[in-house]
Parts: sequence; C-alpha cells; structure tokens
Amino acid sequence: MSLAKTANIKQLITFQKVARLGNVSLAAEELFLSQSATSIQLSNLEEAVGVKLLSRTGRGIRLTEAGEVLYTLSERVLNTWQEVSDEMESYLGDFSGTLRIGAVTTAEYWLPHLLVNFANANPKIKLKLQVANRDDIVRYLSADEIDLAVMGRAPDEIRVKSVGFANNPTAFLAAPSHALMHTHGLSLEMLANAQMLVREKGSGARSSLERMFKGEGIKLAVGAELSSNESIKQLCIAGLGPAYMSLQSCLLEIRAGLLSVLPLPNNPLNRRWNVVHLEHKPLSQVASVFMEHLIRNGQKEIEQQLTKLSKIPVEGLAQLHGKIPSKN
Repeated sequence: MSLAKTANIKQLITFQKVARLGNVSLAAEELFLSQSATSIQLSNLEEAVGVKLLSRTGRGIRLTEAGEVLYTLSERVLNTWQEVSDEMESYLGDFSGTLRIGAVTTAEYWLPHLLVNFANANPKIKLKLQVANRDDIVRYLSADEIDLAVMGRAPDEIRVKSVGFANNPTAFLAAPSHALMHTHGLSLEMLANAQMLVREKGSGARSSLERMFKGEGIKLAVGAELSSNESIKQLCIAGLGPAYMSLQSCLLEIRAGLLSVLPLPNNPLNRRWNVVHLEHKPLSQVASVFMEHLIRNGQKEIEQQLTKLSKIPVEGLAQLHGKIPSKN
C-alpha cells in the first residue's frame, strides 16, 4: 500500500503531536479532537504505513524504530507544508507566515525585543524562535529547522550567505575587587593563567576565545566551564575569575559597579552580529523581509534597546549582590 496515496497531512500532524507529548489524551486536547478521533487518526496512519509506529507503555506512548524515522521525516514535510501555506497566503494581499529563526544565547538579551516589534508591526506573522549555543544553531540551520540564524562568526562547515548588521562589542571582564583589575601591564598571557570562566564547547564565545589565544600561541587555562551566560556573569561578579563576554549582556552589572572591563590593551574588542541563511535555499517572504529589516535597522534598534536598559535604576541590582558601588 502506498503511503503517499493513503496518508494525509492531518494524520501526520496528529502523529507529531502525540509523539511530542507522549500521550494521546494531551495531544487530543491540543488538537481540539476527541480521544477516539485522535486514536482513529493514528490507527489509519499505521495502516497506511503497514508497521507499528507507537507502542503503549505504562506511562504513555513510546515511538517504535519506524516511528522515530517517520517522526523525523514528517517534521520536514510539515515544515515544508507550512512554508507552502505561508507563501500562498501572501498572494491574498496579507503579509503573513511563520518566521523560523535561531539565535546564539548572547543574542537573547536584545533579539526578543526586536522580534516583538516586528510582530507588532505585522500582526499576522507567527514567530518560532530557537535559542541555543552556536553548534546547535548551525545544526538547526543545516537541517532546515530554521530559516535565519543570528550569530557572531558565520559557520564554515556549511554553505551559507551571511550579512553583518550590528556591532557586538565584547570584553574581558572581572569583579572590581579582582587582583587582575590592579595588575600593572596586564597581558593576554597573564590572563591565560588566571582560571578563566568560559562557556561550554560548541558556544560561539568559547570558540572565539580559543581562537584568540591560539592565534597568540598561548594555552588557555580554564577555571570553570559553564552552560549559560548568566552563570558566568554571577561567578564573575562573585570574584571567582575573569570572563570574556558581550558587553550587551552585562550592561546593568557594569553600570552597577559589579563588573569592570579589565585594563588590557585593545579591550573591549569590536565583533559583529551576522544574520545567516543557507546558500542554496530560497528564503520565504517573511524571512526575507525580516532579514532586510535587520540589515537596515538592526544596529539602530539594538542601540535603542540598550538605551532603555541604561535608564533602569541599578541600585537594587547592586544591593541584591551585597555590593553597593561607591558614588565617588
């Protein structure tokens, strides 16, 4: 029996929902179907495929080997079907569709605000944002799970088109009380032995840091490896060690006197934000419009967002950490 002739999109949507939630009842609620109607959709799909896709367990539903394969492939089918639907709707005169975008974790300090502004100006747009480390974002882009990626350095491992649209100043930082803040003639080599606080392997900040030290022929001593920018920030404030971070991610902490830029030559450094997409894949109308918006207005909108942050009172932040900076 041919799957292409007997299965349908509704069955795939039902299967995806059940597989994701691991429960028929929960999936039925989200799909606004009865539990019996949901079960019938699944049975019809299994009949069309000719093999079991799901097995019932004491706690819910588990995918069989064939189910795992269908889950991965059907996700691509449904994403493509959504693109088709979005593009056809554009011919009705309404600007609509789904913006599938991924971003490295440092961008989460400003990108959501830009996306909300874009969505408010285009109310029929749906947003699908994935925030992860650099390696994961590259993988999502390669697998066509996102249309656009916002990151620092563009990937070399896949063929992409990349356009820089805004500054991303980064710096070596430490708590004002850290010994390095008062070290005369501080150098990169001294910093390499200072037990740096770094992100995990696969993050953009980690790869930039390693490339920088490798370029100078210096081995980096890692003091602590952490999976989030916030963890690094808090440990850096506590004085555990220096860190290399985007200034856009710690503006309030610097203003509150909890963090300071280390007296190192050429510090801070000016990096760039890039918007990236697959070279061989045409962009949807929504992705294309948002990319052009970023290129034209990204720098200005980021600056506006940071200006708003700079007006937030910081006294409470400093007191929260038990460190009230001097007003002198």
